[in-house]
Amino acid sequence: MAIRPILCLPDPKLRAVSEKVGVVDDSVRALMDDMLETMYDAPGIGLAAIQIGVAKRVLVIDLAKQDEEAAPQFFADPEILTRSEETSVYEEGCLSVPDYYEEVNRPAKIRVRFLDRNNERREIEAEGLLATCLQHEIDHLDGKLFIDHLSRLKRERAIKKYAKAARNSEPAAPKAERGPEIREKQG
Repeated sequence: MAIRPILCLPDPKLRAVSEKVGVVDDSVRALMDDMLETMYDAPGIGLAAIQIGVAKRVLVIDLAKQDEEAAPQFFADPEILTRSEETSVYEEGCLSVPDYYEEVNRPAKIRVRFLDRNNERREIEAEGLLATCLQHEIDHLDGKLFIDHLSRLKRERAIKKYAKAARNSEPAAPKAERGPEIREKQG
């Protein structure tokens, strides 16, 4: 397992549409392991392969809190089958858009089909934080960022901020305590 560098805005690779893996073999499992180690090190709760520069439809999630036992989940070729009309709002952030958080409105419940770590075809119903996290990470696989769900003004401000930082080669921010990049809106 290895910790890999995480791509950050404005890197154009983040806009690439990822390719299906078709089969979860040892190479895909090794990628999943690297992604998980990278996500834990960041720290984060979800990571798509494209965020480490690999344009494959693979993502990992672990919603366990800092004081809980790790509970990693692995998804290859995830596909959203259904979305509820009911929505929920979470304050989202992203390891590829560091230190930037905004409220995003997404379907509250989804049904997802995917291949698991053992190459088994599975379907799950997800709601709450898991549904939001899955949608956030699947967006990455489609070349989208959470800022694409914001108003044009907020999105353009965020893009300008990170483009300026990239031009000025500002050092990376120090690592934060493990906390969610996605928080449910309170009240």
